Amino acid sequence: MVEKSERIRYVSLAIILVLTALAGILSDGPATSFGDFLTIQSSGARLIQDFTAIGIGGAMVNAALVGLLGLGVVYFSSVTLAGPTIAGIFTILGFGFFGKTPLNCIPIMAGVWASARFAGKTMGSYSLIALFGTALGPLVTYIMFEIGLPLPFSIPLGILGGFVAGAILPAVAGSMLQLHQGYNLYNIGFTCGFLGLFASSALRAADSMEDISIVWNTTSHGTLVFLIPAISAALCFLGAVSPPVGAKRLYLDIRKLQTLSGRLPTDYFDAVDSGAPWFNMGLLGFCSALFIAVVGAPFNGPVLGGILTVIGFGAFGKSLRNCWPVVLGVCLAVVVFGKDITSPGPILAVLFVTTLAPIAGEFGILAGVAAGFIHLFMVESTAAWHGGLDLYNNGFAGGLTATLVIAILHWYRTNRTKEDFKS
Repeated sequence: MVEKSERIRYVSLAIILVLTALAGILSDGPATSFGDFLTIQSSGARLIQDFTAIGIGGAMVNAALVGLLGLGVVYFSSVTLAGPTIAGIFTILGFGFFGKTPLNCIPIMAGVWASARFAGKTMGSYSLIALFGTALGPLVTYIMFEIGLPLPFSIPLGILGGFVAGAILPAVAGSMLQLHQGYNLYNIGFTCGFLGLFASSALRAADSMEDISIVWNTTSHGTLVFLIPAISAALCFLGAVSPPVGAKRLYLDIRKLQTLSGRLPTDYFDAVDSGAPWFNMGLLGFCSALFIAVVGAPFNGPVLGGILTVIGFGAFGKSLRNCWPVVLGVCLAVVVFGKDITSPGPILAVLFVTTLAPIAGEFGILAGVAAGFIHLFMVESTAAWHGGLDLYNNGFAGGLTATLVIAILHWYRTNRTKEDFKS
């Protein structure tokens, strides 16, 4: 039976998702919004395809439906709606603006379900893999609509490809986690990037892999600009009114969250009893939106996806304290390498580098800055390796970066002697 606090979480998320869809419909009108939504289902989904370039209303409806699909998976899997699953729902909501659709998510989720059945597990055990595994959604769309086969052949083949990818994911995800030891929050993104290497290689062998193209909306539509502050304000309000109510208790619990490293698995809803995780999510949303506004980057689909992912993981590993060092690292790399921070790669790296926040949380500011610095030049190379089939490319690059950095840091901690610090 779902407890009262959990029912409040379900209702709160459902309201946010429904209002997101309604805002999109009001923005473009019902006919245009649903027409663009249908267009998005068969449009290219590999990195980076900004669905807001097709239509604001259609993109918002698509994102909301992907989020509701994820919420349904959590509910019917009988798994607790807490930090990890809330992070998953906000992440797939965000990527519903660039790359994920209900059409390309369902086959992967079905594959994960089949894998759970085969292993004798409940779907709840694999629910996070089902949510985050939809990072391979572009594989489904690409096979269905872009390899040039007649639709009666390509659509079943795309469904099969997604199903197989989903069925394999649980077997690989655990091994990937061991490499970075929980210091890359987007572990399934790391896993999907690994599988994406094989999928893209197979497509190249069949001479069916096209070069990556970027669709990037440079216009900040008013509805999209308003969306993040509205969601962030709602989350802060939810945090303030969640029992036990009290400004002092909320303040102390927010401070407590800042002291946690964030290493997987750190569920902030388990760490404190108050609404501090909701408030933490809202604070991260406001700060992310403020950064985007200050540097002058557009509030488009990918940028919204990045911010919503940061917000989601505000319940599962991210805080202001452990995020800012890795963000600073990316910003320093942008300056050193003479890049434009508002261009697609750097601005998305600024948002998604927070996957490495646990490194700063555990090893300190300098380690976080170094990890962020390395992450930028890694992430600009890795998308080509998997052909843009892994939407969580920053999770893939973050896994590689974390594996390197953590190996060095652990070696140093293990081999240094206490005498090194005596004077």
